[in-house]
Amino acid sequence: MPRAAERGDAFAELSHFRRELHACLTRRADALFELADAVLCADGPVRTLVGLSLAPEHRRGHGALYDAVNHGRIDTGRLRDALVRLPLPRAADGRLVLAVDVSPWLRPDADTSPGRSFCHTYGRGEGKHQMVPGWPYSIVAALEPGRSSWTVVLDAVRLGPGEDVAAATTAQVRAVVERLVAAGRWQPGDLDVMVVLDAGYDVPRIAFLLRDLPVEVLGRMRSDRVMRRPTPTYTHPRQGGRPPKHGGEFVFGKPETWGGPHAVTITESTRYGTARATAWDRLHPRLTRRCAWVGHTDELPMISGTVIRLQVDHLPRGGDPKPVWLWWSKTDATPGDVDRCWQTFLRRFDIEHTFRLFKQILGWTAPKLRDPDAADRWTWIVIAAHAQLFLARPLAEDLRRPWERPAPPSRLTPARVRRGFRNLRSKALRPAAAPKPTRPGPGRPPGSKNRRPAPRHDIGRIVKTGEPYTRPSHHQKGTKPRRGTEPRRNDSTGPDSDAG
Repeated sequence: MPRAAERGDAFAELSHFRRELHACLTRRADALFELADAVLCADGPVRTLVGLSLAPEHRRGHGALYDAVNHGRIDTGRLRDALVRLPLPRAADGRLVLAVDVSPWLRPDADTSPGRSFCHTYGRGEGKHQMVPGWPYSIVAALEPGRSSWTVVLDAVRLGPGEDVAAATTAQVRAVVERLVAAGRWQPGDLDVMVVLDAGYDVPRIAFLLRDLPVEVLGRMRSDRVMRRPTPTYTHPRQGGRPPKHGGEFVFGKPETWGGPHAVTITESTRYGTARATAWDRLHPRLTRRCAWVGHTDELPMISGTVIRLQVDHLPRGGDPKPVWLWWSKTDATPGDVDRCWQTFLRRFDIEHTFRLFKQILGWTAPKLRDPDAADRWTWIVIAAHAQLFLARPLAEDLRRPWERPAPPSRLTPARVRRGFRNLRSKALRPAAAPKPTRPGPGRPPGSKNRRPAPRHDIGRIVKTGEPYTRPSHHQKGTKPRRGTEPRRNDSTGPDSDAG
């Protein structure tokens, strides 16, 4: 196809998405649409929300901007359907790969903002972590093959206090996969969709809850886990006692319990040196009727899968490479499946580039919003802006800085595509109507005081297992805390432990 025809098709697809985006904005549509254009066309990174009102693409005042964010309305269901209809990237074998991760919008000083939870963040120093109040968002994105900073964000859900991460992730992935099937992105006969998770998720439980969907679940597991082997054959019918239900232990930290591997692969890579992947087949966790399985009335399932241990020679930035343990929801893995699994897991880190772009360039967490619903609207505006960057990828020119290396059009990063989006916007569809002349409101009379102070809200906690959270007895009011268990300052609702 000629180059002109390719650009025409790309412009048509970009204009179609912009028309669909404007239709998804059911209240304050023009102001919200121009806000998305301002995010894409602003000079430099977005530092403040009100600063976007100075962009030429935003033809309304700062009052209309805040009114749209606080009181607008977005049909998120229709926008989600529009996102899954984009030209989604696929792996080398043609399957869809979805990465799921949680990124926090930190709001440590927003005492008047409801719905905050303790979010796990890494502090300064090696191995340091902190629990900072904020709004955690679970995001699902489609990954590209090969080394790339491009993803297609398909869904975002804000996790509320006390919410079960595994249950919320399962419902979110189920909704995304069902929309992919309804849009024709997955059809009977296609390869299963690969869902990749990082550490912190209950991977076997999520695989069990999604067993009725055409998905494969791959996730990293902690290095101190203990799995069980298949049920041994009962060869002594006259021996008393109940037949064993679980086989011997497979302890990740004890090589003497591993036994013979099911498959071993050795791959030479340019970034990690020699990568050795060892797989053991049909291993399952031993479940108990507590935490997430406390309400399970049927017999506890045996969720069998493949455990993969990945060991590399060196890391790109130095340091001692530690082995990575993975659990795959399928069994009878071939050497090709083992290589595909660990290479797919490494592509999961591309979503971290998307989080960095959202926060450092598009200004996702820059606004100091009070209402979590307004934060959700702003989040969807940022996601819609990122989708337009993905569609403008084949149209953008390399407007590089003098100190940057030239890059072909197929290797431009999202930040470099954004530099030239203002030139592309003039040729794309602009459905927003011109603003009507009006006068600003009177505002609060000078010298008057605010006699309606905003209420303060406690900070909740996100749970990983579904077990209800109760404060320890030494954290209750009127009791003296034990030595070494005093809560931090400004922490009156939960401990300083890792809450997920």
